[in-house]
Amino acid sequence: MADLDLSPLAPAGGFPDLPEIDGVRFAVAAAGVKYQGRTDVMLAEIAPGASVAGVFTRSATRSASVLDCQDKLGQIVDATKGFAILVNSGNSNAFTGRNGTASVERITAKVSEALDVPQGHVYTSSTGVIGEPLPDAKITDMLGQLRGDLSADGIADAASAIMTTDTFPKGASAEVLIDGSRVKIAGIAKGSGMIAPDMATMLVYIFTDAKIDGHALQALVSGLNEGTFNAITVDSDTSTSDSLIAMATGASGVDVAGNGAFETALHGVMLDLAHQVVRDGEGATKFVEIAVSGAADDADAKRVAMACANSPLVKTAIAGEDANWGRIVMAVGKSGAQADRDRLGIAFGDIVVAENGWRAEGYSEEAASAYMANQEIKISVQLGVGDGSATVWTCDLTYGYISINADYRS
Repeated sequence: MADLDLSPLAPAGGFPDLPEIDGVRFAVAAAGVKYQGRTDVMLAEIAPGASVAGVFTRSATRSASVLDCQDKLGQIVDATKGFAILVNSGNSNAFTGRNGTASVERITAKVSEALDVPQGHVYTSSTGVIGEPLPDAKITDMLGQLRGDLSADGIADAASAIMTTDTFPKGASAEVLIDGSRVKIAGIAKGSGMIAPDMATMLVYIFTDAKIDGHALQALVSGLNEGTFNAITVDSDTSTSDSLIAMATGASGVDVAGNGAFETALHGVMLDLAHQVVRDGEGATKFVEIAVSGAADDADAKRVAMACANSPLVKTAIAGEDANWGRIVMAVGKSGAQADRDRLGIAFGDIVVAENGWRAEGYSEEAASAYMANQEIKISVQLGVGDGSATVWTCDLTYGYISINADYRS
């Protein structure tokens, strides 16, 4: 697959300067799993005493790595030992049957031996082509190099090594002052296509030096996930490999359980990464926010928002800069949510295009079309039947998406 041009929605300034997280080190290698001439394996080593949380795809065909991580989540084999995360790109090790399970077993055993951590503390992720046997020996053969290259400042390289059709590496961070002490959070993600909510959809790794037990961290990550990674869509397709793993090393000594400032900071990191995935949507040229209010409840609001965000007709209209608000009406109607046609209102940015179930008085097609030429677009839908609300984020659907996916395996 040819190198892809940088997304026009990529963050200005490139990859951000992320803080080092005490107790976490990274290394990368070029194992040649699928890609040639680039790094494709990332290893993260996490110090003893860390707590772990994770959220994973609910796909019925989820990968061997996902199943293994789910089995291990919440288990501390030896409190005196650390943890590891190993990720490869180019091959998802999904739909590979017993061979896939055996590959995960071999990889985790080798990482356990190389880093002197329990095998039950080793988490793996694989991303890329589905249905191809994983050449795991190529990965484990690099463990000596990876162990020797571990560095606290290697997170930027780690973000690049996990990419597939991504056009830019994704990172975000936050620092928060709690009781006079500074707590740091840093996260990386990959994702570009096969993005739709069912946990989240992509690979995400978040590290913090905060002190928080595993149960509290799990509750926090699961809750924040719903309004971040579970509120984005590129193409309505849920991956077999989606994983979010969060590690809290406790190195700061600051207990953040129940702390609102830490929750706000973590939410900001997760939302930033989620938005970057949408901005790197395959072939995307526009970043779109869809905000629904006035629904019977929040669940209905999300149904409407996702119906709009996943509609090929809505997304292609946005790509063509066509102010075809009738397609929003269509998406509301098909969503299955409670709606009243005669109370429906729609706005593009600050431009009210429809209200009370009818085209707005003074509506200007010229003004609406001019707004659709923007790279960032907000579509608001008022259902007028209750107090429920939800916001989701998506991108347009272009010829570029077809081109990328038509030759994905070539």
